[in-house]
Amino acid sequence: MIAFDNSHRTDGISLICGVDEAGRGPLAGPVVAAAVVVSASVSIEGVNDSKKLTEQKRNELYDYIISRCGAYSINVNDEKRIDEINILQSSLEAMKNCIDMLTLRPELILVDGNKLFPHEISRKAIVKGDSKSFAIACASILAKVTRDRLMLELHEEYPQYNWKKNKGYPTRDHISAVLEFGPCIYHRKTFLKNISEWEKNEFYKKH
Repeated sequence: MIAFDNSHRTDGISLICGVDEAGRGPLAGPVVAAAVVVSASVSIEGVNDSKKLTEQKRNELYDYIISRCGAYSINVNDEKRIDEINILQSSLEAMKNCIDMLTLRPELILVDGNKLFPHEISRKAIVKGDSKSFAIACASILAKVTRDRLMLELHEEYPQYNWKKNKGYPTRDHISAVLEFGPCIYHRKTFLKNISEWEKNEFYKKH
């Protein structure tokens, strides 16, 4: 992963920033973006795509990444913003906001995925970047841990949806809870339309 980032370094590019987001698919809660600036001298053992790491490992790496990186930022777009401008635009907006919040200006931004946000700094979209780029993988861990912690806080307010376990994703138990109790203020109203008629029928058969 470090070799991948180093392949993008030239005489004019030393500081590379990785950007990623967490929470595009859930029915509830925010989308969270993170940006991490790293130099060629930074190496952190165990960094990988956040989805391939255990929750314990992500939490361990979270503080280590923050202490070792040149700069980092985290930005949250809530469910209201997601409903207002859609999840793709909310994700891109959150990632752009992260770049604008950085205290250290990178020379190149590596963005996970195949879409780019507008910015004066040179950017490159990397499909499956969180499994290729060290900088993006670091950002993916910060974004994932931050969002999971937010969902644990929201679980205390609405325990019936079991967000401490499903983190707002459309699991069977979450969908059943939405159908039984109705949505709450943290649900993405535009996403609830994705609950299929089959799922509704299966729920009502049991109730």
